[in-house]
Amino acid sequence: MTDNSKTQNERREFLKASALVAGGVMLSGYSWAAPSSVDDTIKIALIGCGDRGTGAAFQALSTKFNLKLVAMADAFQDRLESSHKAISERFKDKIDVPKERQFVGFDAYKKAIALADVVLLVTPPGFRPIHFEEAINQNKHVFMEKPVAVDSPGIRKVLAAAELAKKKKLNVVVGLQRRYQTNYRETLKRIQDGAIGDIVSGQVYWNSGGVWVKQRQPNQTEMEYQMRNWYYFNWLCGDHIVEQHVHNIDIANWVKNAYPVSVQGTGSRAWRTGKNYGEIYDNHAVELTYADGSVIYSQCRHFEGISNRVDETFQGTKGRVYLSAGNNGILWDHKGKEIFSHPTKGNANPYQTEHDELFAAIAKNEYKFWDAERAAKSCFTAIIGRYATYSGEVIKWDDALKAENSLLPSQFAWDAQPKVLPDADGLYPVARPGKTKVLS
Repeated sequence: MTDNSKTQNERREFLKASALVAGGVMLSGYSWAAPSSVDDTIKIALIGCGDRGTGAAFQALSTKFNLKLVAMADAFQDRLESSHKAISERFKDKIDVPKERQFVGFDAYKKAIALADVVLLVTPPGFRPIHFEEAINQNKHVFMEKPVAVDSPGIRKVLAAAELAKKKKLNVVVGLQRRYQTNYRETLKRIQDGAIGDIVSGQVYWNSGGVWVKQRQPNQTEMEYQMRNWYYFNWLCGDHIVEQHVHNIDIANWVKNAYPVSVQGTGSRAWRTGKNYGEIYDNHAVELTYADGSVIYSQCRHFEGISNRVDETFQGTKGRVYLSAGNNGILWDHKGKEIFSHPTKGNANPYQTEHDELFAAIAKNEYKFWDAERAAKSCFTAIIGRYATYSGEVIKWDDALKAENSLLPSQFAWDAQPKVLPDADGLYPVARPGKTKVLS
């Protein structure tokens, strides 16, 4: 049998099993996502049509499987149209999204999810818990970008939906792509096999010059401005310790095979102080303390004109390791002798691997992804880091997980007001350690 025919047979088996579910038959006691088509096509919906969403659609449609994009949703018409144009130009035979399946607005996601077998959730992360919950309730497989939430209530919602996804045997992949990068996977295998002993300390970094800024436009409501400039508002982004540095924090948790019991640290606005930068800090330095007493130091900053660093190092009882997305994974023994090195040259693109492995599992009717739970816990580690730097307090995991203070607006509408608003000078309130309360 050729690889092609094998792949098509795998898809047909997936669709046969799905048809049984659609007809009311239960598989292993659970019902789960079912392509409604009668051919081999797996239908996907894109929720969030910005640059990252468009990129995720490119990667999904670049897999070897028979996929078709059948629905799109975004809060903004212009972003949806731009994304639709870009995808159509590159994948004209794999997109079938006429105007009636292009949904715009805050509730657009529900309509698009209903039409697909697999959904790509790529909006600003503040919406992720709501969208993920809806996708799992509608029995869909999911790719969702990191981070998966921005506050404690959002994390609890994601964890609950992740548990339901397990029961329904739904595959979920989260865009913490280092988990899908070969040099990380090979190096972590050796760490977990004891190559450098027990991990006793470590340092993880995301130090860079920062990201884009969207200027306020005439006649924008406050809701639209914050949505357009989402990176600088915690209800949408979670601060850059959550939005970006979660990658490195996730590696710390992966190396430790655990999550911290408490976090303390410091942070501030030292460089990005103007009104264009919303409410978030531009630097955070925190200590992640694990149950065995080991401490991982975490640092992230957005300063221009200084040295950048995005990598991870860890020290064990028998040696040490260096990891980086753009460099080798290297292990040394306690005498400094190199015992393993895995180059990045020739490695598969981890962004593509995420989708390759997700759709392979779906096509083969396999269930092996537990990304949602571990991603939620790593995102929560970063959220607790923000709680610690904003408040100046030592934040315990269990206390933070119970917190009820949601950052989300009470209503999603263009004329509704977010909870954080500018003063008469256009400046937003910024957390003050010792004054700001983060848990309630």
